[in-house]
Amino acid sequence: MFSSQEEVFEKEKRYIMQTYKRPRIVLKSGKGALVTDFAGKEYLDCVAGIAVNAVGYSHPEVVTALKEQSSKLMHVSNLYYTEPQVKLAEKLSGLSGMHKVFFCNSGAESVEAALKLATKMTGKAGFIAAEGSFHGRTISSLSVTFGTKFRTVFEPLLLNNVKFVRYNDASAIRNAIDEDTAAVILEPIQGETGVIIPSEGYLREVKKICTEKGVLLILDEIQTGFGRTGRWFGKEHDDVEPDIMTLAKALGAGFPIGAMLAREGLEFEAGEHASTFGGSPLACTAALASIKVIETEKLVERSRELGAYFMDKARAEGLVSNPVVKEIRGKGLMIAIELTKPCAEMVDAARERGVLINCTSDNVIRLVPPLVISKEELDAVISVLRAIVK
Repeated sequence: MFSSQEEVFEKEKRYIMQTYKRPRIVLKSGKGALVTDFAGKEYLDCVAGIAVNAVGYSHPEVVTALKEQSSKLMHVSNLYYTEPQVKLAEKLSGLSGMHKVFFCNSGAESVEAALKLATKMTGKAGFIAAEGSFHGRTISSLSVTFGTKFRTVFEPLLLNNVKFVRYNDASAIRNAIDEDTAAVILEPIQGETGVIIPSEGYLREVKKICTEKGVLLILDEIQTGFGRTGRWFGKEHDDVEPDIMTLAKALGAGFPIGAMLAREGLEFEAGEHASTFGGSPLACTAALASIKVIETEKLVERSRELGAYFMDKARAEGLVSNPVVKEIRGKGLMIAIELTKPCAEMVDAARERGVLINCTSDNVIRLVPPLVISKEELDAVISVLRAIVK
């Protein structure tokens, strides 16, 4: 064990590539919606591993399931059948309405698989994505991610036939489709850009256009899946069925796992795609346990109720009327507070007061707490937010 936080900071700088800008705290443990640092200070975590820890930290059912599975079988590769993988595929198919699943290890990998499947099934290599989109940092997923801060240093990117159009504008998609377009890829709600929520009917109209034009629709549910927005999946807000959807983040309760799902008629054949670690017994066991917790503790409904509670409380406490606050928006427990000024200092101020938040798009505070967070804990978060926006 390290003797001090300073030793951790020093060795991290020496041995780890400096790809992250981290605050100078070392987190050591977590329970529910709370995390504890090296010095023993507790924080209410409204980042949740970037919308990953939906069932909270150290949930006993997930911990027990992982302990039991790790004592039996952790990894065998996809050269062999395993029960947890088949059980999870069946469960995801039932929850999502999709036909079949390909397992991988992360959200970016699931997007890679989606783009590859769309190219294979259509014989085309053109894609349409939205301004403000974020689909990953691998070389192909980066091709459909908007924003020069992510892309510029790596250009030219692998996919060179990508058109970016305005989000929440179905006609822009219609106009952008041409004979080379394989698929349209969209987030039901844009997360990294600051929880941008489209108008009701937008996704339905996009799906209609894609069907008319013979183009596939990929929905990136990596951040919006598993109750985050008050529904199992973001697509349910518009009652739309995509051709392909991507999952990760909350799927594994903190254990790395991703999945690409497709409707009937769209699938890879033997040897066309693979993943050594994808869908391991341990990862699938974590996902099954997490889904069970979400179901038994009614966390989808809880997300919807607590999201509404937060909005009402924020209005009642005067947070909305603060001149620094431009807008508060959200679905379920995917919430954004857009400010009239940069929010980096507010992130630091909140942390000093025991609340972890993060800042997107320079001036948007994004709140994606564990779905198990209590009303009392949300009250404490609102109290801190009121203090820091002053």
